[in-house]
Amino acid sequence: MDILIDLLKAFAVGGGICLIGQILIDLTKLTPGRILVIFVAAGVVLTALGVYEPIVDWAGAGATVPLTGFGYLMAKGVESAIKEQGVRGILTGALTAASGGVTAAILCGLISSFLSKPKEK
Repeated sequence: MDILIDLLKAFAVGGGICLIGQILIDLTKLTPGRILVIFVAAGVVLTALGVYEPIVDWAGAGATVPLTGFGYLMAKGVESAIKEQGVRGILTGALTAASGGVTAAILCGLISSFLSKPKEK
């Protein structure tokens, strides 16, 4: 029963984040790229303010998988790198923390491009 509750919490938070994105798409003239940047920046800012960590603890993957979770990951990487390396960690922490996810996304995109055939419009 605990796993069902965890799944419902993740669905509610992740769905809420996606709902906010859909509202921004429907009601504003923001491009998807700008909305992406807003979500990543919001994740960083909310993490810096200490607001996003309790959401991640409560919702798990529902808060870490969407784009705000990428901002959260980058902010936590910078935080830990500053503790280890000092000021130099500001420049290296975000990239080090997010490198695994970025690499996986690039490799999946590359494999998909080899397996699919593009259609002309």
